[in-house]
Amino acid sequence: MDQVAGADFLQLDPTTAPARGLTDWLADALRTAIADGRLASGTRFPSTRVLAAELAVSRGVVVEAYRRLADEGLVSGHAGGGTHVLTQPVRPSGVAPAPPPSVSRLPRPRLPVGEGIDLSPGVPDLSAFPRSTWLRAERAVLAETAPEDLGYGDPRGHPRLRAALAPWLGRTRGLRIDPDDILVVAGVAQAVALLAQQLRGEGLDTIAVEDPGSRGAVDELEYWGLRPVPVPVDEDGIRVDALAAGGAPTVFLTPAHQFPTGVVLGPQRRRELLEWDGELIIEDDYDAEYRYDRAPVPAMHPSAPDRIAYAGSTSKSLAPALRLGWLVAPAQRHPDLVAAKHATDLGSPTVPQLVLARLLESGEYDRHVRLVRARHRARRDALLDVLSVAMPAAKVSGVAAGLHLLVTLPETVDDVALADELRDAGVLVHPVSWHRRLPGAPGLVLGYASHPPDRLREAAARIVRIARK
Repeated sequence: MDQVAGADFLQLDPTTAPARGLTDWLADALRTAIADGRLASGTRFPSTRVLAAELAVSRGVVVEAYRRLADEGLVSGHAGGGTHVLTQPVRPSGVAPAPPPSVSRLPRPRLPVGEGIDLSPGVPDLSAFPRSTWLRAERAVLAETAPEDLGYGDPRGHPRLRAALAPWLGRTRGLRIDPDDILVVAGVAQAVALLAQQLRGEGLDTIAVEDPGSRGAVDELEYWGLRPVPVPVDEDGIRVDALAAGGAPTVFLTPAHQFPTGVVLGPQRRRELLEWDGELIIEDDYDAEYRYDRAPVPAMHPSAPDRIAYAGSTSKSLAPALRLGWLVAPAQRHPDLVAAKHATDLGSPTVPQLVLARLLESGEYDRHVRLVRARHRARRDALLDVLSVAMPAAKVSGVAAGLHLLVTLPETVDDVALADELRDAGVLVHPVSWHRRLPGAPGLVLGYASHPPDRLREAAARIVRIARK
């Protein structure tokens, strides 16, 4: 008679795991048990050998699951001392904090108090932040940093980070730049703010934006005095003929993975855009690290560095709270942007810059991105599997890359009302109407990065149930 595999520890049953994805299954089960209090602070895990034997899996599966939790700061383990749960910060249940209403006009409803699943787009897997790796690098940075480096630094950004970013952007995004071309900023939001203020100083008051497009970015451009001119997006990206007809001298784009449709700006459209006689293209490369079913699409910047301002950040790859980003603007704009950055905040914090530089230099940053990319792909697949089977008539797009997908619904559906119903059912989503200024098909924008596969399947089931009413 075959031995039945299973563990008394959390009643783990490997027969419930997917055929491929044992490590994800085990890590998610342990993480959930920590979050819901079944594994309290100080609880000691079984040794990797014991748990592997009980589950009839390779020891490497357990070792990797424990390592992921250690990187997330959930557990601590060392040779001879075992692995145990660390004290976790207290979080309010079921309600995400909302920013001050003056920050953006984007509606930010809350989930009902209790259990809920927030599928808002733009949120990475914050539990995957490499805490142990970051902490090791920060300790090394503090040990090797001279006292004078802790004073007011170069407003362009620390030379070591710019020296690490230039070849990395060349290797991963195709940019051909020198370290002196880079301005380190507090995320893409600050890059947009600096550029918008510069454009207003030049007397410009309009900017073309993709429609549908990022409501947050559009609101920020409006805040700084630029009037957004919506330009329709189709399956090949922004329509350059409509861009030219709109008359705006500048345009804000997400060409590698358009938000929220997920389309890639087609080759012919790229050529047309480069022939467009506008003054400036702002290229937001917001989630280029995450691609699953296609080869990486190079940035547009190398094709016209004198007309394109390229912006990126660690907000999707590490965490938004770091406020670390970069801006590569046309050479003629660079000096004034540096001066504006200095006048705004005297420069970005030095220690996080040096830590990121060390991670880039050592290859740890790339290793982290590869790990999280595989994790995100499994989560995307979990959400997509349920939707594709239960809603075959719905069009799902944007699945080949990024952290969200778009479900386009029949014209008769009110996506805002549907999103309200889903919120009441405990699932928070964005109706695509929030991100439109022009008429267009209704739909739901679903972020999938911040929840494990089982929670995403549950969310998809709720979406299907409500949408079928």
